[in-house]
Amino acid sequence: MTIDRPIRVGAVSYLNTKPLIHDFQRLAPHARLILDYPSRLADALARGELDVALIPSIEFFQDPAYTIVSNACIACRGPVLSVKLFSRVPAAEIRSLALDEGSRTSVALTRVLLKQRFGIEPQLEPLPVDHTLADTKADAVLLIGDRAIHSPIGKFAEVWDLGDEWCRWAERPFVFAMWTARAGTDLCGIDHALEQSRDAGVAALPQIAEREAPLLGLTQPECLAYLRDNLYFYLGPRERSGLAMFHQLAQQMNLAPPGVDVGSLHLEGSS
Repeated sequence: MTIDRPIRVGAVSYLNTKPLIHDFQRLAPHARLILDYPSRLADALARGELDVALIPSIEFFQDPAYTIVSNACIACRGPVLSVKLFSRVPAAEIRSLALDEGSRTSVALTRVLLKQRFGIEPQLEPLPVDHTLADTKADAVLLIGDRAIHSPIGKFAEVWDLGDEWCRWAERPFVFAMWTARAGTDLCGIDHALEQSRDAGVAALPQIAEREAPLLGLTQPECLAYLRDNLYFYLGPRERSGLAMFHQLAQQMNLAPPGVDVGSLHLEGSS
């Protein structure tokens, strides 16, 4: 097959994505890998600037033309460590919420949990990616990614690990992001390369941790424990069930449109 241009693949620039893109360039030499924040990847995919992207699950719900192209994903079956809510007041008393702009799925997850558990919908304000908790007076702040792993200094009434809160409350895993393309996209074997890359990355977690830990101020054991114990990289039946529940609850809050049949998604190569 002759490819006129590289397949443009967008991936998240966080530690939690490193196992998914491990050895990807060797497995897919015809692809161009672009790293960015989750929300920016979603916007680029929507504009047609990317062919395939690892986008937040809330973004997958927004367009019926999207299709999941791999059973590789970023999910959790318990504490996720890298998505946290830091509240200066008891959770039931949160009236203002500063939201990390890095991931819209984590924002939606926070809002869903507060609504379902306490019936509250706080006033929202953005927390730009270059701001800290000291830059906002909000009752609670959502942080994601590598800066959530490094918990900020301060006194908090409650600190939620959003993965743990969801999994305990919903009794299902939570899926943060999936490899997505618009329907009809010529993948040129990228779907298989993404799964092979995930498998190679999961097999190489100690090496990935050794390489990435110094860059993040973590020890190698800390980094390895996060990748091995806090994350789950396979989009199986339980993950799809959690995804369907999240869609239903997000839809009730007008955070996602109806008509997305998440529970019966057909994924090539998945079981």
